[in-house]
Amino acid sequence: MSEVNATVNNGVNVEALLGAREALTEAPQAAQFVWRAESEWQGGTHTRSNIEGFFGLGEEQSHVRQFNYDTDHPEIFASEDNGSTPVEFILVGLAGCLTAGIASVAQNRGIQLNSVKATLEAPMDIQGILGIDGDVRNGFDSITVRYTIDADASDDDIAALIAQSQKRSAVFDIITNPTNVHVEVSK
Repeated sequence: MSEVNATVNNGVNVEALLGAREALTEAPQAAQFVWRAESEWQGGTHTRSNIEGFFGLGEEQSHVRQFNYDTDHPEIFASEDNGSTPVEFILVGLAGCLTAGIASVAQNRGIQLNSVKATLEAPMDIQGILGIDGDVRNGFDSITVRYTIDADASDDDIAALIAQSQKRSAVFDIITNPTNVHVEVSK
């Protein structure tokens, strides 16, 4: 096997990530993060959510700016279609997390990515959420992620990137393992 001295740049600062990993290994309490989202009902089935602050590294943090998201339902559900459905945001989160993982792992392994495209599909029988059939699950029946990846790597190397991305993905873990959800109401 010949050694290639090409510079790989997938836009991921692996040195900083590995430095953070080392620092958090020595101070595990700093690895405790709390992510937050706030939302406000806009009317009908429309909700506006924002993301700005979070807790991490032992103190309050904030993104460089506030991010805003609208969720709604399509007109075929007698809604105004002011945004993606909440279940579509789940797919967006999964695609973003897995793809970021692929880029990070590829950078760390010296694999140049030329393009990465993910298509996600998740069938759902909406009879459950509409109360038509109580035996029908309210959520997705399954999720299929299809990647088209152009990289300077073998098929086996690309499969390893995807496998490592799944192994380290927080969203993949949240979706594939039970997560306790506590709902509280205040006035």
